[in-house]
Amino acid sequence: MHVIFLEPAFPANQREFVRALHAVGAVISGIGTAPVEAYDAELRSWMHSYEQVGSTASVNALTAAVTRIQKRGPWVHQLLTTIEALMLPAAEVRQRTGIPGMSVEQTLLVRDKYLMKQFLMKRGIRCAQNAEVGTVDEAKAFVKAVGFPVILKPLAAAGAAGTWRADDWSGLADAIHESGMSPQRKMTMEEFITGHEGFWDTLTVNGRVAYEQICHYYPNVLEAMRTRECSPIVMVTNRVDSEGYTKLKIFGRQVLTALNIQTSPTHMEWFVGPKGLFFSEIGARPPGVRVWDLYCEANDMDLYVEWAKAVVHGDCNPQPSRRFAAGMIALRPNRDGRIVGYTGVEAIQKRYGDFLFKMHLPPVGSSTQPIESGYMGNAWVWGRHPDYDLCRYMLEDVGRTIKVWAE
Repeated sequence: MHVIFLEPAFPANQREFVRALHAVGAVISGIGTAPVEAYDAELRSWMHSYEQVGSTASVNALTAAVTRIQKRGPWVHQLLTTIEALMLPAAEVRQRTGIPGMSVEQTLLVRDKYLMKQFLMKRGIRCAQNAEVGTVDEAKAFVKAVGFPVILKPLAAAGAAGTWRADDWSGLADAIHESGMSPQRKMTMEEFITGHEGFWDTLTVNGRVAYEQICHYYPNVLEAMRTRECSPIVMVTNRVDSEGYTKLKIFGRQVLTALNIQTSPTHMEWFVGPKGLFFSEIGARPPGVRVWDLYCEANDMDLYVEWAKAVVHGDCNPQPSRRFAAGMIALRPNRDGRIVGYTGVEAIQKRYGDFLFKMHLPPVGSSTQPIESGYMGNAWVWGRHPDYDLCRYMLEDVGRTIKVWAE
């Protein structure tokens, strides 16, 4: 099978998808924005050919690159991307060039949050009340109908990127101003659902959930991306078969069926609280911030290869061990500026040893990144432990102990 893969090296774990495709026998043509010489020899060796474009988000540039690849041969069977922002351009290019795969219409449903929720609510999926808004009057009308607090966010974005919460009229005015909402830049507005937030991920093959994983956020994403004082954690549970998750797993499968997801990774955000279980959003792609790497570590498996088998051979049979719970914790600098040092690192390494299997501490002198840059924007630590509660306690202890100092 000949597969075109968009952006083989950015972000960093993209190379893992290329590696896996090569490992299962695919012929790979890459398309990216960097010159091929910028890639290391190993990555280049996995690719049959490569096309550099000015922007992988440009449908015209991608169409021209794909056409060149098609003319050279061999026959192109798939055009793939695992990056949220490139999914719609890829779908449009597939349509233009006759390559099978997820259609433009289906891609819009897993990209446009308003369309997605309207579609699912009509099919009985519980979602927060929502509306597409582009004017102050539309925003005010929605608030008068559902009350505060509300969330304002782009129609298509990943995670909490560009998301605002408004608790009163003043906060709504600020959110509208900061978001740049206008009739030309419409946003989705939702009632704010109180509760705990997590995500349910799958590798779905021919409509069958071949692999599933459940994760939790501590605290919820919006707070994590707005609060410097917290050290947010993503936890991967190894208790997926616990009875308490049964309703979530049924719920998630109902969403996949409604959207007719066939062969694709999926990433579904959910809330549970006093009002019950609610759908938040879903993407037909893997989660960000290298969460698949945590799944591999927790389950003694190579999920990238299982994905590649599904893509290339039409089936896979993952065997997750569920041996470990795993998690990542983001460590925020005390302020924006340049990093001048760390404290508590040696104490944590001595306390937990090999249970902490990856640690990233940007060198002294490095510029800090804003807290909105996410779970891997600054320093971070990954850990795993057979017991979920102990794993979470360990990562919380890391957050209390390691301090990142900047000036």
